Amino acid sequence: MVTPMLLLIPGPVQTRPEVRACMAEDIAPWDEDFIAEYAAMRPRIVQIAGGLAGQHVSLPLPGCGHMVIEAAIRTFVPAGEKVLVVRNGGYAERLARLASAAGRVVVPLDGPDNVPMAPEILARALEQNPDCGHVAIVVSETGTGIINDPEVLGPVIAAAGRRMICDAVSGFGVVPFRMADHPECDVVVFTSNKCLEGLPGFGFAVAPIARLEACRGQAGSWALDLADVYDHALRSGWGSFRFTPAVQALRAFGKAMAIYEAEGGQPARLARYSRNRDVMYAGLQALGFTPYVAPEFQGPIIVNVYQPVDPNWNLATFQRGMKARGVILSDFSSTRKPSMRFGCIGAIGEEDIRFALKQAEAVLEAMRVGTRAAA
Repeated sequence: MVTPMLLLIPGPVQTRPEVRACMAEDIAPWDEDFIAEYAAMRPRIVQIAGGLAGQHVSLPLPGCGHMVIEAAIRTFVPAGEKVLVVRNGGYAERLARLASAAGRVVVPLDGPDNVPMAPEILARALEQNPDCGHVAIVVSETGTGIINDPEVLGPVIAAAGRRMICDAVSGFGVVPFRMADHPECDVVVFTSNKCLEGLPGFGFAVAPIARLEACRGQAGSWALDLADVYDHALRSGWGSFRFTPAVQALRAFGKAMAIYEAEGGQPARLARYSRNRDVMYAGLQALGFTPYVAPEFQGPIIVNVYQPVDPNWNLATFQRGMKARGVILSDFSSTRKPSMRFGCIGAIGEEDIRFALKQAEAVLEAMRVGTRAAA
């Protein structure tokens, strides 16, 4: 018998049994019953994104978040043209690499990785780079826990007459955002295995139909062309896929969306994750850790703390000790200074956070880590 583990990472997240049960089914993706099931998901996805029926469309792409991010860049930014990337974290650096490898010219706007990008700094950068037609932002930087809020940065981009690409992979469905209120936004991308609490296997984009039609033919890739995904959906009646999809993951995502809606949607899930965050943040401080992000900048997705300077400290030993006690944490750091991450999202609540904190205290004592604050 496999002992259940508490998954406290920023994705894939802890899921509910009824979501995982969908993976035990054999499904033909082109079966008419499943086509109808999938077709019913599409408007629900647009609704969660705050889009408008008939004006915005959801576009599935099998694979991980990086794939749908590259697809968004390729589809909406013409080859050889410039894109300003708000680069204040490890995942923004990855976005910049994807754009550069796709033949787009990256103009980086760097900032500290524990502070959201300030709108006045972005405005100044856009004034200095009038030939940058697009701005790409990572909404929730899971390397650190900050939020680059599109509600704050979007109006700056709109005022400058530029277009916005939102990598909302780890914040979609929780960080407030309505596409209908942001005509400057070309696309929002996310995956099935983060805040909507589905399983890995799918990326999604939500985009204005008019922009998709205007951008046909510039992706330079058949597999990663969101305009082609849209065109194929039109030809097939909104139910078929160009290539074999991760169909069980898609059914699980439908189940996860139903649970999300029953919980109360975005406001309720944000409230639960925020409570998780508050308990985690305070609990880690009580254990002696130094938070990587100041409380006023701390998002609801993940809490990051500096790794201790104690000579007995070792991240791999700590991670293995936590796993032995039923808690799985990330075993790597993607920040500019050594840190470690504690996830606050998934099908978990405050009692799970308190359990994890209790295990962390026991592991630290077993490791004889006395000095836990940052240098």
